Amino acid sequence: MNALVISGGGSKGAFAGGVAEYLINHTKKEYDLFVGTSTGSLLIPFLALGDIERIKKLYTNIEQSDIFTICPFKIRKKNGKVKVGINHFGIIKQFIKRQKTLGDSTNLRNLIRNNFTEQDFERIKILRKEIVVTVANLTSQQIEYKSSNDYSYEDFCDWIWASSNMVPLMSLCQKNGNEYADGGFGNLIPLQQALVKGATSVDTIVLRLEKSSYNNPPLQNVLDVFARTTDFMLNQIASDDLIISQLEAASTNVHINFYFIKRILTTHSFIFDKEEMTLWWQEGLELFQTAECKSHLLKARSVNS
Repeated sequence: MNALVISGGGSKGAFAGGVAEYLINHTKKEYDLFVGTSTGSLLIPFLALGDIERIKKLYTNIEQSDIFTICPFKIRKKNGKVKVGINHFGIIKQFIKRQKTLGDSTNLRNLIRNNFTEQDFERIKILRKEIVVTVANLTSQQIEYKSSNDYSYEDFCDWIWASSNMVPLMSLCQKNGNEYADGGFGNLIPLQQALVKGATSVDTIVLRLEKSSYNNPPLQNVLDVFARTTDFMLNQIASDDLIISQLEAASTNVHINFYFIKRILTTHSFIFDKEEMTLWWQEGLELFQTAECKSHLLKARSVNS
């Protein structure tokens, strides 16, 4: 069974979309199982449908207001550099409403439902595809995996949304007496779940550098501190995910292909800039197309020599 796994990474999901377009449209890969965390969970329903153009349009036209009903930060650009400040008024509104998070991402929930329809959900079942999203149950402190085979359309939309909510900047998903958030808090690269499901060949898109090496500028404010510490935590989780999954794959002779980002795309993955995301999508597509062409050229030279 072939599987496609996509890690979390916020706005960097645009790069993953480009890689997925390369794999599905250009190398003609076919997958039975799709597993995602966070931004990966947003991508995989459309990839399972083979509808690259629809998800590409979403990822390359999205804005902050499509995600946040109340955004806890303000963004401004100065001399080509992004400056992130605190939206004090928005946070105060959240406190007045007795909300548990600094921001509200209800708009993202609506975006999911408006673009991934019930007909799409049923189509995935007709195609005999399975999509699995990763969520963090903050009540039980457990990672859970939600399969399209086990839930109704409405429930599954909730799970996709829960998987993508980076708290406390975004909403908590309250469901069945539990509170859920971004699956990346415990399983950023849900490769192991693909192995549990019986995958024998896995393409894994990792929205992290293969070898982490950062030289970050000094922290400016509390949001910078949150972004940096969260990124540090996610990098450690990603390293653990990769080590555990590779050991398990080696013991079961599962073939895994990894596709990593090649440079630091952003240090603020909760900022959704459609111009940058359009570039990242194209970069993900062209990067591995170029690598494939180089590989073919080297093989041809080897044969001719």
